[in-house]
Amino acid sequence: MARRPLPRILTDSAPIARGREFARTAADGAADVFHPLIIISRGLRRLIAAGRRRWSDTPKERRGSLLFLAAGSVVAVALVPYGPVLALVTVMAAAAWAGREQQPAEEPAAGPGEAETGRLQALYEALVPYFAIEGDPSPLYAHDGDWESAFTEYAFDEAGRPASLTLRYPAYFTDGDAASRARIEQVLYAKSGRGREYHFAWDEESNQLTLTVLPPLPTDIAAQRFVTTHGETVLGFTDPGAVQRTLPVEAGEETRDVPPVVWRTGLRSTEPHLLVLGQPGAGTTTLLRSIALQALPYGDVLVIDGSGTGEYACLAGRTGVMGVESGLSGALATLEWAAHETERRLITANRARQAGRQAPDDIRWPLWIILDRPSALAHLSVAEGRDDPQELLHVPLRHGRAAYVTVVVADQLDSAGLLSEPVLTHTRARVVLGPATPEDVQAVLGAPPHTTPAVDVPPGRGYARLGSGPVLRLQVPATPDPYDDATSEAHRQAVLDLLPEPAAAMEEDATEDLSAAAGMARSDGAGATDDVVVGGTDDAVAGGAVGVDVLFGAVGPAAPSAPEETTEPSGPAPAHRTVDVGRAEG
Repeated sequence: MARRPLPRILTDSAPIARGREFARTAADGAADVFHPLIIISRGLRRLIAAGRRRWSDTPKERRGSLLFLAAGSVVAVALVPYGPVLALVTVMAAAAWAGREQQPAEEPAAGPGEAETGRLQALYEALVPYFAIEGDPSPLYAHDGDWESAFTEYAFDEAGRPASLTLRYPAYFTDGDAASRARIEQVLYAKSGRGREYHFAWDEESNQLTLTVLPPLPTDIAAQRFVTTHGETVLGFTDPGAVQRTLPVEAGEETRDVPPVVWRTGLRSTEPHLLVLGQPGAGTTTLLRSIALQALPYGDVLVIDGSGTGEYACLAGRTGVMGVESGLSGALATLEWAAHETERRLITANRARQAGRQAPDDIRWPLWIILDRPSALAHLSVAEGRDDPQELLHVPLRHGRAAYVTVVVADQLDSAGLLSEPVLTHTRARVVLGPATPEDVQAVLGAPPHTTPAVDVPPGRGYARLGSGPVLRLQVPATPDPYDDATSEAHRQAVLDLLPEPAAAMEEDATEDLSAAAGMARSDGAGATDDVVVGGTDDAVAGGAVGVDVLFGAVGPAAPSAPEETTEPSGPAPAHRTVDVGRAEG
């Protein structure tokens, strides 16, 4: 019996395919149309679920106040004009934000590669002899052990060398011993790659050591006016995070914030004096020149150049610079005057306190004594059979803080043994510049640095420690001698902009003011008679007495070589006073 063929609709697949495509298109269109509703409904479900969790987490004694707050909010919304509409719009917006599709979580980063794994295994094996002991039932470090259990965090740079590493060590390791720490740091420094500076942070409480590669300190910051207050001096700049302060500085054509090393002086300072040691060419003179330029706007500066190379010639004859001495005789005379000036300030301040008054302004005006290379002067004094100039610093160093006198001493590192006992005892702020071993840094600063020594040390690079604080890396701002031909034009101009005006110009202005005052007194024609000697000429001035502050108010305190001479005859005759200002310096 022959079979009848099936209907065409059941054998032809084209209509079925068209029907499926139509259904799929209709579903996509419906999804696009209802997509906002889907997102809002999903967000409402998530908000309701979050509200239920918040309600279940709320203690029962606080649920009543929560209900009262919710009811009050509903009543307030109902009473506000258009409040329900705004509330509905806000709820819909919150539901749309909560119902949005979440981004898929990022896949965890892949583990270290084959080369990086080899480096970590080599580091682990190198530490086994120092962290492993016999008899440990579960050693953390063992030959052919698992480095993943010891190294918790690690990162590599583009060259494949470790950039940071956090490792665990056994609790029985003597992490309080400096020698034990130094051995571990030396091993990590050698195995992680030489030529870089590493910082080691020991966490004795959790038995962890973190190694971090330090970036180089900025060397493009020149001398400039730093944003500091009276009594603050910027020694240089250090690593971010080492200090809790930043300063805006200009480096080239940009301005950025950098962490400074700020040295505070004055009555409340615990380290009122500074000692700087370094190798030849390390930047000790640059640091002293930078300190002098920062001190001049707020005080007087007395410079003694023991090397006699003329590195401070730019300061000679400037306003506020009491003098720049380079010879032995001048240095002895200047330091002797500084010692007597310190005693005078102490006596005057003591008398003022006993009388219940504030110290005079000339006592509170700071005096800076900058002494470079005292060891060279010590050799000359021994050869000539004279006293060591350092012995004259005993009074300024011991009593300088109460008399507003600050002493800064700089010398070469190999001449530290020639420094006197007062210098080593009273200089609690210390700086070491140039290449130096960790032993030398510890001998000068009193504590070892927490970083490895740098291979390439630029000028002005070193370490600083203020009192009993931590040892900080330091980079001194570029403050070269502007009269040096090798100085770049940008750095030369930066130093010249900071120099005060020459004292001769200020003296001429003061002389004009004094002549004008004498003319006014002559026009009065009555009173005392003053003979004012200016540059060696005597002019009879009739009228009231001309005060000395007419000159010194513009010029500042006189130099030690130009004392004020005042003679007054006895008897009932009119007052007659002679003021010698011909030798006055700024």
